[in-house]
Amino acid sequence: MVAATAESSNGLLCFTNCLLPQEDGSLVEKDLWIDEHRGVILDAQRTFYLRKQRPHRIVDLGGNILSPGFIDIQINGGFGFDFSVYEGDQQYRDGLKRVAEKIVETGVTAVVPTIITQEKSLYAKILRLLRPWSPPNAAHLLGWHAEGPFLHMTKRGAHSPPLIIPASEGYKTFEAIYQPENLTDTEDWLMRDDAGQDTVGARIITAAPEIEGVMEAIPEVSKRGICFNIGHSICSTDTATAAVQNGARCITHLFNAMPQLHHRDPSIIGLLGSSPYVAAELANLPCFTSKTKPKTGSCTPTKAVFPGLYASEAFDDIRTPPQTPKRREYHSLGRRNLSEVISSPSTIERMPFSPFERPFYELIVDGVHSHPNSVRLAYSAHPEGCILITDAMKILDPHLKDGTYEWRDGRRFYKDGDRLYLEGTTTLAGSVVTMDKCVRNFSRFTGCSLGEAVKCATLNPAKCLGIEDKKGSLRAGAHADLVVLDRHGEVLSTWVMGKMVWERN
Repeated sequence: MVAATAESSNGLLCFTNCLLPQEDGSLVEKDLWIDEHRGVILDAQRTFYLRKQRPHRIVDLGGNILSPGFIDIQINGGFGFDFSVYEGDQQYRDGLKRVAEKIVETGVTAVVPTIITQEKSLYAKILRLLRPWSPPNAAHLLGWHAEGPFLHMTKRGAHSPPLIIPASEGYKTFEAIYQPENLTDTEDWLMRDDAGQDTVGARIITAAPEIEGVMEAIPEVSKRGICFNIGHSICSTDTATAAVQNGARCITHLFNAMPQLHHRDPSIIGLLGSSPYVAAELANLPCFTSKTKPKTGSCTPTKAVFPGLYASEAFDDIRTPPQTPKRREYHSLGRRNLSEVISSPSTIERMPFSPFERPFYELIVDGVHSHPNSVRLAYSAHPEGCILITDAMKILDPHLKDGTYEWRDGRRFYKDGDRLYLEGTTTLAGSVVTMDKCVRNFSRFTGCSLGEAVKCATLNPAKCLGIEDKKGSLRAGAHADLVVLDRHGEVLSTWVMGKMVWERN
């Protein structure tokens, strides 16, 4: 219900009778004031007491939830358009506009278009078109997320093998691929109100830190305000930890395209269990083996032996599963006594600890890419780092029927509910789940409140990008990008910069 006061329009709008998600995940009954003219959220008390003004319009939301608009930082396309396919500037821009206009139906008010591994010549053409842009009455396009080409071949997923390369010259290779004009020099571009078509669009780069040259490029990427994501990788926990210490900020689609959790080396997933303090240089620990000397780089003995007085019987099962990363340095100590290692001067010198901030991590919560128990396990370990993404493909459309659809390069998708496969295979090829459904699934899978689920699609991705003062929050001065949800998380209406752009009939 919308009511107007007798005053002349001052652009002030008050949402009332609504629940507002707080930054701790709670829901609080409270009014929200916005300035429709400027498209920003206001401090209601300051506006009333200092400006002596009342709202011109009052919108009664009937006890529903008024949330910041959802932010999707990994989406490959939608509504028939693929961000990784270039057929001319005008066609590409028309496709971007179509996605931005239609995706607001799902509660999304900002997206980071994601492109997968490309031919080198296409990066220059596509990335210059993926600069920040806000089409009228549509979601904001925040810039680009480049997933590849610096990936591990065994975890490439749907990425084309001939196009996957190392970063042989470190950051210089990044510049050669993405082009220097598409990479920012400073961090002050992150979310300027005056951002225009000349604003550089580099937001996120996903790469595997174990690939040649990638680790040394991370600090340079990070200092330029670009979020470095660990993904499509088989790196060990130590390598992943080093990547975060170098500046890596997020994990791309956790559980997918990476080694699965193993108790000896939990790999990338293990970062969620990291201590807030880590050793400046991780100490080596001995590998218990039989008298038979193992082959170089292997920790698979010919038979299990009793490892020592204080060891667990769990060491009887020491055969590691395929594709589980192994630490060469872990095994190089051979049969040295554990007390020798811990008390040795070289180990003691390495004992100083430094603060460690766990990275954010993305989850595709469609019930297909990750089992509900896995989702719950991750969230329980690190709730503040959880970011919901769709990883949606060009056929994302809540009204699309199941069937076979064209993709690119002569390949086709097969859509089966929320499942999306490369035709004729069991290889997952992204998803077709919508963000509002991810939020509902997440609350159901984890048992968290709807307010806590909303936080994972709003404040957390905004914090990851460093734009939480402008997007993903209800802070005074933030953009009035909002979504009205019922108590079950269904989208009722979507607002962008203070104007309603979609409403459920």
